[in-house]
Amino acid sequence: MFHSIKYEGTKDKQYDLVNKQLKALIEDEPNRIANLSNASALLNQFLDKINWVGFYLLEENELVLGPFQGLPACVRIPVGKGVCGTSVKERKTLRVPDVNEFPGHIACDSASQSEIVIPIIKNNEVIGVLDIDSPEKDRFDDIDENHLTEFVNILVKYI
Repeated sequence: MFHSIKYEGTKDKQYDLVNKQLKALIEDEPNRIANLSNASALLNQFLDKINWVGFYLLEENELVLGPFQGLPACVRIPVGKGVCGTSVKERKTLRVPDVNEFPGHIACDSASQSEIVIPIIKNNEVIGVLDIDSPEKDRFDDIDENHLTEFVNILVKYI
């Protein structure tokens, strides 16, 4: 059984604990949807100042909404469109301090002001993205990016 805890210590130490929790939650479960669901719930209870966290999964040439925490979201995003689609096209993490300045940003939630999107790459193929939105500008920094990339790398082993 999972218990919510108060994260203490440096941001790095807190992320280390979250990544250990992720592994413990998913290492014995083969179902991809169950693992992505628990991963989004874990990040939602850990991260502060966010309003949406979840996954989009690549099907043919578009991203389709997967497990998430937050308000209802856009269901389909073409590759190359918005922050998520651009992350897939460029195969790289995008950290957007102000979504209003991102050309072609897709506003699923008008409260979102900043965003980080990390592509999920397995066997050299993009299979989806982790998408996190915040109602604050410039919410995500290098520490978030590094540890969330590690989070996705752990996840890739079990999906």
